[in-house]
Amino acid sequence: MRVRVLGCSGAIAKDCRTTSFLLDDDVLVDAGTGVGDLTLDEMAQIHHVLLTHSHLDHVAALPLMLDAVAARRLTAGAEPLLVHALPGTIAALKAHVFNNLIWPDFSVIPSAERPLMRFVPIEVGQVLQVGSQTVEVLPAVHTVPAVGYAATGTTGHWVFTGDTERNPAFWARVNQMNVAMLVIETAFSDRERALAARSLHLAPSVLATELDHINRAHHYPIYITHTKPAETGLIMEEIERFDQTPSRPGDLRHDIRWLSAGMRFEV
Repeated sequence: MRVRVLGCSGAIAKDCRTTSFLLDDDVLVDAGTGVGDLTLDEMAQIHHVLLTHSHLDHVAALPLMLDAVAARRLTAGAEPLLVHALPGTIAALKAHVFNNLIWPDFSVIPSAERPLMRFVPIEVGQVLQVGSQTVEVLPAVHTVPAVGYAATGTTGHWVFTGDTERNPAFWARVNQMNVAMLVIETAFSDRERALAARSLHLAPSVLATELDHINRAHHYPIYITHTKPAETGLIMEEIERFDQTPSRPGDLRHDIRWLSAGMRFEV
């Protein structure tokens, strides 16, 4: 399985694109502003979108992408784009985005029988078959209904937390998996720890306690995502500091790395 990082920033700025990952050529995980770096041909190849939640930085490009390739999909007689999301996420998108006020309702255009887009409700624990990919829906803890995902590759699972704070159910499931790489958010520095807690995001000190949940027998690369551009340098310093002094006797340092747009992985 090929994983392409289209965007992994917690906000926009020069060279900062919000969350989106392309699995092979046809599955999009979240639809942040990073989708805008795809060509029209690449957008037209996408058949499934897996959304973690309804926040704008994760869905902003979905209506724009649909508009960009609408004529091409209609001319080719393509099947509707399938958007997989929690019922609460779907309800939010219908009410606040695809409402014919903010954007046309592509779930009934050109007709309800043959629309450009179709919503597919999902639930935590469900295993999805999307194209050639097998993807499990993982729990997340956020201010709106939210999930993470684990996609099965040839060397193990590509695991993405989505936006989350403390999440014991996530670790209970992930510790049962053969993880090839973990992508985990850390949106704020410890200077903004109170804001992180209120908005249900991770800060480095809380990330440290979360990583303590990883089974000691498991060791895999951990990629940090969703940092706020104004705080990225400080977040990196704080994570490096805690990882130099493991909190449990006998623990090895984690293999913590920094995610950036444009990275590509084979999993």
